Amino acid sequence: MAFAQDFPERSNTLVTDFTNTLSAGDKQKLETKLVAFNDSTSTQIAVVILKSVGSYDINDYGQQLLRKWGIGQKGKNNGILVIVAIADRKMAIQTGYGAEGPLPDALTQRIIQNDMRPNFKAGDYYTGLDAATDDIIKATKGEFKADAQPAEQGSGGDGAGIIILIVIIVVILIIIFRNRGGGGGQIIDRRGGASPFWWFLAGSMLGSSNSNNGSGWGGFSGGGNDGGSSSGGDFGGFGGGDGGGGGSSGSW
Repeated sequence: MAFAQDFPERSNTLVTDFTNTLSAGDKQKLETKLVAFNDSTSTQIAVVILKSVGSYDINDYGQQLLRKWGIGQKGKNNGILVIVAIADRKMAIQTGYGAEGPLPDALTQRIIQNDMRPNFKAGDYYTGLDAATDDIIKATKGEFKADAQPAEQGSGGDGAGIIILIVIIVVILIIIFRNRGGGGGQIIDRRGGASPFWWFLAGSMLGSSNSNNGSGWGGFSGGGNDGGSSSGGDFGGFGGGDGGGGGSSGSW
């Protein structure tokens, strides 16, 4: 019961501020950046701001919170927690098992001392967190890749198959018209130009093939709202990661 009371329920965002220390705009900027990184690499960086961790050592509290929330991907354990206790004036960076290699304790301590501590002392929490998460991203980028998304059915080799089909149809029509004779079936006229019938046939087939592949000319999609969760606010949830206490802490 004490454990349940001391630790908040799992958040549905990567940036969770229980103290309203960050403005709504600053919180959204951090969230957008971290969601985009999660989407592109599968590495989850969570930022949690609390009033106090009570009698807990902040490292121990951060480790337990990382495990309780399941920050990171199950099996990869590539979660990272940046935790700040405002009233305690303490902070920590805790890493999952899979993030300890690219983000060793010495590096987390350097990020705390160089990025977080001076900005926190000046009361600029957003700048400190922004710089710290930037350096965490630089350290971990490329270490993990997001799981490949399944290819849409019908993509891939369909283009080559359609081209082969067009060639076969054209050859069959050439044979038919040649056997029938007559000017109506000529592919090339006396001046060396193709019959309008063939231009129409080729254009129809190409248009059909482009339509089937979803890549027809003039089919540019408006990219403003594309990208899903990369635009922020669409975090899909923590993935069940685990950690064993890697990381470091400090105060200001």
